[in-house]
Amino acid sequence: MTQNRSEELTEYSLTALLTAPEPPEEPADFDGFWRGTFDEFGTGRVGWEFARHLAGTETHDVTEIRFESSAGEQAVAFLMVPRAVGVVRRGLVIGHGYGGRAAPDLDQVPADTAAIFPAAPGTPPNTSSRFPALPDEHVLAGIAHRDTYSHRFAAADVWRAATVLLDAAPAAAGALDFSGGSFGGGIGAMALPWDARFRRASFDVPSFGHHAIRLTRRCTGSGEAVRRHLNGHPEARAVLGYFDAAAAARRIRIPVHVAAAVLDPAVDPRGQFAVYHSLTGARRLTVRANGHLDGPIAAASERSARLDAADFFALPDDRLA
Repeated sequence: MTQNRSEELTEYSLTALLTAPEPPEEPADFDGFWRGTFDEFGTGRVGWEFARHLAGTETHDVTEIRFESSAGEQAVAFLMVPRAVGVVRRGLVIGHGYGGRAAPDLDQVPADTAAIFPAAPGTPPNTSSRFPALPDEHVLAGIAHRDTYSHRFAAADVWRAATVLLDAAPAAAGALDFSGGSFGGGIGAMALPWDARFRRASFDVPSFGHHAIRLTRRCTGSGEAVRRHLNGHPEARAVLGYFDAAAAARRIRIPVHVAAAVLDPAVDPRGQFAVYHSLTGARRLTVRANGHLDGPIAAASERSARLDAADFFALPDDRLA
């Protein structure tokens, strides 16, 4: 590997990143914990209500809604539903990076797609939550126990957002997909193995992959807060075993696209690629030049990843093997 100006900008060779690491160690009751979490939060009706209309597009009505979060509070989501009757062919749940979201990403939603953009508990624009908004605090909230950790509720709200979307657009039930980047990609990997409603998924520079690897390197993201916290609270390491995106990815049975970066100061590239390597079903890989950086190369890298994800979602089933 080559060393840049700081440890946080360590770049790895593509050859090294394409070599699968040993799978992460995981708790013996990993599956039981997540199945129990799904039974508690992922089944049954989810209450939701309209909050306000937003500026729509040529094809979609756009609204802000409130829904019942798994964290026992109201959460914000943005809902996009095609205006034309009978055109819905697909549903899309879209996660977000740390920092939350201010609005839906209108350009990610094709004309025949109904979509929901949920904000994870505590992240903006959620203003009243038991979880803090700042990433370095959110990533540590409830980390003393697996049942109280913030990531448990973030994953559970992916399921609940899917329920709301299918309530608003029932025709999407036959082709429900997930897309998420960074925080949203890692959380999506944790959520998808347990929810049979999803058809395909795309994870862009996914976080929380292979903690045993990612915690060995300093970074500029929320992982650094976790690494420092463990120095004084090593007992929390056992909790992280239940929230490893690479361990969860081994259980995903639907086709998945992963965009992973060879250079990323915030999310260790080795952890991103570990999520891809863990997948056992149909999969596609986009190699990004970098992630979590600014500039023209970063912008081009992100555009390429989005185009590849869109192509992946549009492929016929016989092209995914």
